[in-house]
Amino acid sequence: MTAQVTPNELTLTETHRFPNRPVRTAGTLHWDILALYAGVLDGLRAAGPVTSVGIDGWAVDYGLLDADGALLGNPVHYRDTRTESAPEKVWAAMPAPELYAATGIQHAPFNTLYQLTAAQGTAQLAAAERLLLIPDLLTYWLTGEQGTELTNASTTQLLDPHTKTWSHDVATRLDINLDLFAPLRHPGDPAGHLLPHVLEETGLNTRTPTPVTTIASHDTASAVAAAPATTDNFAYICTGTWSLAGMELAAPVRTEAGRAANFTNELGIDGTVRYLRNIMGLWLLQECRRTWGSSDLEPLLRQAANVPALRSLVDASDPAFLPPGNMPHRIAQACRSTGQPVPSTPAETTRCILDSLALAHRQAIEDAQRLTGRSVDVVHIVGGGARNALLCQLTADACGLPVVAGPAEAAALGNVLVQARAHGLTADRHEMRALLARTQPLARYEPASDRRTRSAWAEASQHIAAHRLP
Repeated sequence: MTAQVTPNELTLTETHRFPNRPVRTAGTLHWDILALYAGVLDGLRAAGPVTSVGIDGWAVDYGLLDADGALLGNPVHYRDTRTESAPEKVWAAMPAPELYAATGIQHAPFNTLYQLTAAQGTAQLAAAERLLLIPDLLTYWLTGEQGTELTNASTTQLLDPHTKTWSHDVATRLDINLDLFAPLRHPGDPAGHLLPHVLEETGLNTRTPTPVTTIASHDTASAVAAAPATTDNFAYICTGTWSLAGMELAAPVRTEAGRAANFTNELGIDGTVRYLRNIMGLWLLQECRRTWGSSDLEPLLRQAANVPALRSLVDASDPAFLPPGNMPHRIAQACRSTGQPVPSTPAETTRCILDSLALAHRQAIEDAQRLTGRSVDVVHIVGGGARNALLCQLTADACGLPVVAGPAEAAALGNVLVQARAHGLTADRHEMRALLARTQPLARYEPASDRRTRSAWAEASQHIAAHRLP
């Protein structure tokens, strides 16, 4: 994506889009990181000369480098099953309440901490001299410089969100070598310049060096930075493969109640904390469509809108939905096991997914308010799900709050705005958000006001709570 940024202009242009196809080899699911890097180079070639480059990506996964800086195998995908037994090993050395008090990070079996625990004793980890999170790895290949960006580092479950430095106590008790990590970098820090061979390969042989700027490299941190909020009393839902629902805070909340509710304290720009819950997100629908072989989403959503509301529901945070493969069957099984009507058509399954996601959004936002003691006036839905009008309206109805949907490309916009600020084109995050509100297309959804609808969502919430796994 390329962007034009001035104090009164913010335009985003897609210059190149490429597939991300994980590959399973010898029973392990990997990212095809070299194909992704090739896509980055193709994108730079298509973009032409730019003022700055910044890379954001997903969290927790990493590449290992040897002493010469060479990659030791393709990074393992967080949806791989290698971490299934890692939590018990971790908790034996550091009980879950102590781990949460130290890091404020929710339990997710794919966190970097568990991945490193699962990798202990392997030849690859023994040979590693450096660990780079995925955006930092791509940045290293572009610049030759190594660093660990702070917002993404906070997702590893090895960082103290209060001091914003590594938790040496956690690492020591779990026998994790923090020397593997490159020095921490903050959003806005310089990350080097495009290397000569990168400039040659991409045709960007300019007379002046092309800087690479550290941004909030966890894509959710960039997306939250691009929430066009006009007040501080807002909740956000970053929708895409995942739904990340929560609030922006000035300090972490590391209470036992927060741990029990599985809320996480990840870092954002300007020292903020993203207090949120991970929800399975539109991955559920993506996997169903992959099984159905369906490519046209709009007719499916129109059909789903005509299916009776709240007919069948699943817990969208259930880890049973994490792995890939035959998602419609797993959703049907979940409905059957809780005595609900079993979805029998793609439209019914789609409506089950969207109702369940809206309900999970409601629960997360209610819990965030309860756990922080703060109230919310509006919900900002950013990311790809902002284009899904049915999901946005259902979320407004479920939450009983107005929803402002957009921008859809929030992660890319947050990325370029942090770059723009680093180069003196914008000021603080409030000015960034004001620019977004002025320049980006947004849609507003008001909640249904009738008592019957409100009562139906409340009853559905109680149903899911009664059947949720402990």
